[in-house]
Amino acid sequence: MLWDWDYAIEILPELLRGLVLTVQATLLGSAVAYLLGLVFALVRRSRIPVLSQAIWLLVEFVRSTPLLVQLFFLFFVLPDLGIRFDAFTTGVIGLGLHYACYTAEAYRAGIEAVPKGQWEACTALNLPPYRVWTGVILPQAVPRVLPALGNYMISMFKETPLLLAISVLELVGAAREAGSDTFRYTEPFTLAGIFFLLVSYPAGVLVRRLERRVGFAH
Repeated sequence: MLWDWDYAIEILPELLRGLVLTVQATLLGSAVAYLLGLVFALVRRSRIPVLSQAIWLLVEFVRSTPLLVQLFFLFFVLPDLGIRFDAFTTGVIGLGLHYACYTAEAYRAGIEAVPKGQWEACTALNLPPYRVWTGVILPQAVPRVLPALGNYMISMFKETPLLLAISVLELVGAAREAGSDTFRYTEPFTLAGIFFLLVSYPAGVLVRRLERRVGFAH
């Protein structure tokens, strides 16, 4: 029998726990990516000697190397240097740092899209830098990049199975564990794929609507 409904129902709670872990890793990783990416963008924009160049090198290095290699480095190499996190925390940090280097570029594009006249008005009013950024620039720049940030979150969600490599039993890991117990893989991996579709497709629709809304606003 190719499909066993009783077995599919039996493993459902295990897969749902994996799905919850996947969503948690995605949300926490996205929070790290959004905040850290904004910091990276602001530091690079400030052109602080050495620091700005260091952030640029970090961003280019992370964007040019696979996420899996970065996860292995964080999980297996950092403990040798005295820095140790549990597998889930390592996964969140890895996802967050990786996507922060992409969101930084999105923020940079949004900041550069703010009309030059806004900068000139801030200078004419002699506003302090804090007020320039929080009251004028970022409120205009961030809405422009929201669709890009949403797309990065969806991409992160679909890349969480890489956390299995560092022993995080997210959705795909839970499916593999369920299959290894009975040597039946059709049901767990099919259900895992369906769960990914049920989450990522509606999220993609929302992001496309957001893109249209932002486009109309401009």
